[in-house]
Amino acid sequence: MTTITAKKVALIHYTLTNDAGEELDTSRGSDPMPYLHGAGNIVPGLESQLEGKSKGDKVKAVVKPEDGYGDKSDLPPQAVPRSAFGDSEPRAGLPLVVEDESGNQMQLWIVEVLGDKVMLSPDHPLAGVTLNFDVEIVDVRDATDSELEHGHAHPGDGHHHH
Repeated sequence: MTTITAKKVALIHYTLTNDAGEELDTSRGSDPMPYLHGAGNIVPGLESQLEGKSKGDKVKAVVKPEDGYGDKSDLPPQAVPRSAFGDSEPRAGLPLVVEDESGNQMQLWIVEVLGDKVMLSPDHPLAGVTLNFDVEIVDVRDATDSELEHGHAHPGDGHHHH
């Protein structure tokens, strides 16, 4: 029986809810989500609770903000002109990578679009939220060399056929 450890790919079905029981995300109804264990593909608090589990296990994991998407910063959203997005359509919840004058990259999140202004925040939409994961482990397999090199799981069995 293969257990989830570093360099293994786990295929999981999950449903994510907040403390109010509202569903935030789920993989059910589509293919299970593959992730490469130990590579930071999923939030640390969930990854640590899946360690050592195997195919068929069901896990209810409660992840505090500091082990999930972090606490909320006290920074208010910043407005940028919609024209800065060119032809792309800004939508609330989408991530955006921006560079400062020194060339440092940071990720921002679109909070809302207000007419010709787009409000950006450094906080992930789920920052400050306790995450409740209901996980079913569908399969566990060895990661391929390619997956280890890329640092994430590839869909399917990890092999690419041409």
